[in-house]
Amino acid sequence: MERITAAEFRKQTKQHKYRARKTTVDGITFHSKAEAEYYLGLKLLKKAGDVIDFSLQPRYEVIASYKHPETGKKVQPTYYVADFLVTYADGHTEVVDVKGMRTPEYKIKKKLFESKYGVPIKEIS
Repeated sequence: MERITAAEFRKQTKQHKYRARKTTVDGITFHSKAEAEYYLGLKLLKKAGDVIDFSLQPRYEVIASYKHPETGKKVQPTYYVADFLVTYADGHTEVVDVKGMRTPEYKIKKKLFESKYGVPIKEIS
């Protein structure tokens, strides 16, 4: 029987908390197969001219840094990272998040983002 190290065992059996499978397309590793498929769809829409451009993992500050009222220490800002920012041929843009599971943290960040920026997040299931 061949022996393997503990690290090799963990690597073999490690599964994402929400059962998402990392998928690599065009040298880009996506958090899930659904996210990778959405990316491929955007590439086709761009080729067809319906989409002008799109970016991956745009980051938005939802809570600015501040000094803690009791300790006086600086608290780092909080960010929401979307999956895609899409600009369409008609000029409108969409912030897109491909979701398998809406976590409590995501729900809060979504509310903060939409409140601060006045832009809805398009959720893809």
